[in-house]
Amino acid sequence: MAGTEVDTTLDRVAAEDLAEGLPVREFRWYKGRRHYSGWYWSSTVNRLVIYESRLELARIMLADFDAAVVGIAAQPFQLVGADGDRIRRHVPDLLVVNGDGAVTVVDVKPPSKRDDPDVRALMAWTRETVASRGWAFEEWYGAPPRLLANVAFLAGYRRPMVIEEALIPQVLGATAGGRTIVDVERSLRPAHPAVVRPVVLHLLWRGELHADLAVSLDGTSVVRPHAEAVGG
Repeated sequence: MAGTEVDTTLDRVAAEDLAEGLPVREFRWYKGRRHYSGWYWSSTVNRLVIYESRLELARIMLADFDAAVVGIAAQPFQLVGADGDRIRRHVPDLLVVNGDGAVTVVDVKPPSKRDDPDVRALMAWTRETVASRGWAFEEWYGAPPRLLANVAFLAGYRRPMVIEEALIPQVLGATAGGRTIVDVERSLRPAHPAVVRPVVLHLLWRGELHADLAVSLDGTSVVRPHAEAVGG
């Protein structure tokens, strides 16, 4: 039950319960804090997900953008266990659950910490511990800036309320074979481009359309139905 603290062994933990639960520790905001904390509304889980830094926010946003993901939880549990002659206590940053049941535990660290001996030891212990439960582990130190910028931009169109949903079938039809966003807008006149473009961007966010997000996303970007992109 969300809000109820439970002590148990990892083999008895259900990922679905973690994904629906509350953060295992309390977050605090105060003047002078070095990290930027806040809440992000996830279209995947239809609720707010907390983050402790902009880097965590970026990883949460990428998970929200991933069509394969069905569950996202921040600070989902605390691991306590032996690591040699010491007892470790560690709260991973994220839990990500895919529609096929795959579970990934994620720790987010700044690139400057990648080679830190203490971080390496903690990551190795966490990886081994969650592997005993059959879960994957990811050390995340960031992603290409252009990809992050594009996904952050598309996140502004993740809510269905910002688009004209009646245009979705027309937009999908207009992108068959691959067309620039501007060409899609022209083909759907007399609908105003200011109405059509949000639909294109929303469908890119949902994964129903595909574009190359490794380069700048603008009106000249070629978009095509996801099925065509996968088939190609």
